Amino acid sequence: MCGIFGLVAHPNSKKPINNISLIIDDLFKFSESRGKEASGLAMTDCPNIIVLKQPCSSSQLIKSEKYKQLFDRFKKNNLTKEVRIIGHSRLATNGDLMDNFNNQPVISQNIVGIHNGIITNDNKLWQQFPTLNKQTKVDTEVILKLTQYYLSTGSSIKNALQKVYRLIEGAASIALLFKNNPSLALATNTGSLYYYKTSDFFIFASERYILEQLLKKRFKEFNVKLKNINQLQPNYGFQINLKTLKADLFNLKKASKQKEIKIQPKKETYFSKIIDSSFQTKNFYSTINLYLNSISKLAKHIPDYESISKIRRCTRCILPETMPLIKFDKNGVCNYCRTYKKTNPLGQGELKKLISQYKNKTGKQNCIVALSGGRDSSYGLHYAKNVLKLNPIAYTYDWGMVTDIARRNQSRLTQKLGVEHIIVSADIKRKRENIKKNIEAWLKKPDIAMVPLFMAGDKQAEYYAEELKRKTSIKLVIYCRGNQLEDERFKFGYYGIFDGTPKGVIHNLAFGGKIKMANYYLKQYLNNPTYINSSLLDTIFAYFSAYFMRHEFVYLWHYIPWNEKEIIKTLKQQYNWETPNDTIATWRIDDGTPPFYNYIYYTVQGFTEHDGLRSNQIREGVLTRKEALRIVEQENKPRYEALKWYFDVLGLNGDKVLSGVDQIPKLY
Repeated sequence: MCGIFGLVAHPNSKKPINNISLIIDDLFKFSESRGKEASGLAMTDCPNIIVLKQPCSSSQLIKSEKYKQLFDRFKKNNLTKEVRIIGHSRLATNGDLMDNFNNQPVISQNIVGIHNGIITNDNKLWQQFPTLNKQTKVDTEVILKLTQYYLSTGSSIKNALQKVYRLIEGAASIALLFKNNPSLALATNTGSLYYYKTSDFFIFASERYILEQLLKKRFKEFNVKLKNINQLQPNYGFQINLKTLKADLFNLKKASKQKEIKIQPKKETYFSKIIDSSFQTKNFYSTINLYLNSISKLAKHIPDYESISKIRRCTRCILPETMPLIKFDKNGVCNYCRTYKKTNPLGQGELKKLISQYKNKTGKQNCIVALSGGRDSSYGLHYAKNVLKLNPIAYTYDWGMVTDIARRNQSRLTQKLGVEHIIVSADIKRKRENIKKNIEAWLKKPDIAMVPLFMAGDKQAEYYAEELKRKTSIKLVIYCRGNQLEDERFKFGYYGIFDGTPKGVIHNLAFGGKIKMANYYLKQYLNNPTYINSSLLDTIFAYFSAYFMRHEFVYLWHYIPWNEKEIIKTLKQQYNWETPNDTIATWRIDDGTPPFYNYIYYTVQGFTEHDGLRSNQIREGVLTRKEALRIVEQENKPRYEALKWYFDVLGLNGDKVLSGVDQIPKLY
């Protein structure tokens, strides 16, 4: 979920590392793609450990006076041979980033630590260990407090971490410095840590590519060999002696034979103090004007269920007369039913035959699986690892609307499967500002066909998937889109396009359809110039990425049947997969936007994308029409909790926004 890195140099090295500040600058910059919301570092300035962190991007941090002063002091004290630095580039999950105590490195008693991932059972652990003193709202703290607890009972660092990792659930790649021990501890249960070790230095980062770029740029004098970059395998840890650089590898799953003995904490210390030199300033990080919405006010906005229930619907499926381009025959059957062809997956055999060329006997990662945290991609990662026997990297593009549930589900999957997780983080603050501006522009002249504009910011996912292919040299990318049952046709119907998602993939839209769509948007932009704002370039980039950029992905659901019940059963039983408590739906729970756009669609046209999915399931013989009507009645209900989250993070008055939606002329 974040980027972590560090550098330790041998104190007696005959070849000291030069330009330490420039090396750390580069590590911050290369790691920034994994998180831009906060950043920090801890360095040993004997006899102390100094911590500096801020709610700002790495690029901003390294330009600050505090950061420069830290390295000026480092140089002044001639500590180029005493290099012990760990750093963090944060994608905020648990804990408000504007409370700097929640940012990293986290300080807990005699430990300073950084963490990439999400602990999904942290609340349970705090209850299980009531004597631990919780001081922040970030899940990382429980790792440090538990480690400190086991150290105080006589455990070694290795045994303490083995015990901690047996307790925690969720992804965790960590680096710890200790006040009372000359060690750096690394551990991971996903494999999201890479390292390069020589007799002179030890360096680590969250991705292989980060180390490759750094070593090429800054370590030429050491004649480094990139093939010697190693991955710390899932469920393994390192204890690195800061005096000798000796690195002891240990298995996190190995049962500890050491008995707990109540002892007094050791009095001797290796470092005298842990000093937090961070500072708070509003000028450092400006946020969107916060607006905290009230669920009670949002819940006053209720669709006209009675009128919607009277809309004429197809007698075979449940599509209503408000569906764009719909036509009924004399029997009341719609043209979507008459032209429907049942899905015919190519089969698991064909898929295995296709992916066989990408497998290797070396154990190296051989595919990339796009992981949103939703049901299809979560099952896809499970399928790639356990059924296809691939060794995948999970990839996520976080554009600012990835839900907390999705992030926790990503963490659960990658931990259980022991899969490295690479997250490309957008400038989330800017992305959210773009969404806010487009919603405000749309409300001036609402047009239901322009609603997909709110989701434009996520379309660069395909672009960064291609970038990841280049960086990792992995050619096989498995996408779990392409499910032809998850229908989005109506969104294109307003542009005069009957089938906007051939084979379930928007990229397959015919060239003429792409031009129709572009022309529609152009007319809207000319008719409503407030759309021409800072989001425009990002929207154009999104359009190019989704519709014109060449993609060579394997779409899982083109090969195997999509069985909703089996997917949900597998995810819940094997991974404790989480679903929202404000809906029975499990589709689109990975993104914060659908609760809003589905409220618009249901209020204005009397149906949502759920009606499209359930209609296709009727045509496939999976559901009866009666069952489908019962399900969508529940799925189409407004999700007020999710709407609150959405409006809160965008800084919008949700009551005012929904009032604007309610005033739009209805299509029924």
